[in-house]
Amino acid sequence: MTDSVLRTLFSRRMLICVFTGFSSGLPLYVLLTLTQAWLKTEGLSLRVIGIFTLVQLPYVLKFLWSPLLDRYALPWLGRRRSWMAVFHIALLGVIAWMGFLSPKQDLTLVIVLALLLAFLSASLDIVLDAFRRNLLPDIEQELGSTVHVNAYRIAGLVPGSLAFVLASYLPWSQVFLITALFMLPGLMMTLMVSEPRASLRAPKTLREAVIEPFHEFMTRHGWKPALFIFAFALFYKLGDSLCGALTTAFYIEMNYSLKQIGLIAKNVGLWSSVAGGILGGMLMMKIGLNRALWVFGVLQALSTLGFVVLARMGPAEADAVRLWVLSGVICFEMFSAGLGTAALVSFIARTTHPALVATQFALLTSLVAIPRTLINATAGWQIEDLGLGWFNFYWLCFFLAIPGMLLLLKVAPWNGTPPTTPIDNSEATH
Repeated sequence: MTDSVLRTLFSRRMLICVFTGFSSGLPLYVLLTLTQAWLKTEGLSLRVIGIFTLVQLPYVLKFLWSPLLDRYALPWLGRRRSWMAVFHIALLGVIAWMGFLSPKQDLTLVIVLALLLAFLSASLDIVLDAFRRNLLPDIEQELGSTVHVNAYRIAGLVPGSLAFVLASYLPWSQVFLITALFMLPGLMMTLMVSEPRASLRAPKTLREAVIEPFHEFMTRHGWKPALFIFAFALFYKLGDSLCGALTTAFYIEMNYSLKQIGLIAKNVGLWSSVAGGILGGMLMMKIGLNRALWVFGVLQALSTLGFVVLARMGPAEADAVRLWVLSGVICFEMFSAGLGTAALVSFIARTTHPALVATQFALLTSLVAIPRTLINATAGWQIEDLGLGWFNFYWLCFFLAIPGMLLLLKVAPWNGTPPTTPIDNSEATH
């Protein structure tokens, strides 16, 4: 690793990316892991838990209100930071509130709060993505995206590891409250940093904020290439996302306790994520974004096969061998899926215009969220009602990774060059 890469990696901008990633990932993993374990231990069926993933719909629809966050700012802290502060505070309150409810007795209110949590989290993602894109120069986008994504995944250790261990000793109300308090570091970061210069220029009208991002994107890339980019954003993480839809419920059905899942299955992912983040950033700078998308895409597809092995082993007492196998599977999955996500986020950043980033970034990441929200909602139905079972379900996830890889031939050929953004980052096209 060269001195310049080391200086960039340990710079203040990369430290900010750690905080943006952590704040972005924590609310999502509350929905994906903590809430799933909560519902499962309270006796809800896989079908209900699978359908519950539909509360993540705001992640798919966030491009609809992203122009509002781009056009309007609150009268303090600045265009991006004011919204960041509000959403951090609101998320802290909603996450803490959920723990005081009972999924069986208050299911309707639980669903409403989960929808509100998803809306606030998706809104925070809009402003965090725009803030990070404006903060980093183009040359640092790949490394910054890698740091952000791995901090995002490390944030999952709070609701997916620490909270699981705490749930063995504390009531759910205290578990959710402690988890909610981890939104405070991102709030402190928001109050301490400055507004990026590139984000100071806002659209002059709401129409300009709504129409221009779509017009600029389609005209700059061309209609046909733009449609391929949209399809790629939709399919690249399809198999990996569906694979992770019900992993917590899967571990529980395989007879792993919440404490084992928290201490072993989740914690082992921390170091693999850190290693993946450092290696991924170096590889993207070394071999280029296009080749990284290919290599990381293959690895994230192969990581699905580890769950095939676990499903083949079936439920049994968690002896030392099974715990080692589980640790290895989770380690490889966290490592490779994190690499794939980092490369995809870097690709999206490259395709957006810095002056119109809030809406363009929100549109593309909304497409990425479709499998996690709509298709993942069918996971319980596929396993139970369709009769696939866990073994065949994970094989299906592996084959669903193929369409995204084929689209790389169009959007990021092996020997091609990655998308480039306009040279002048300070000048809007409107």
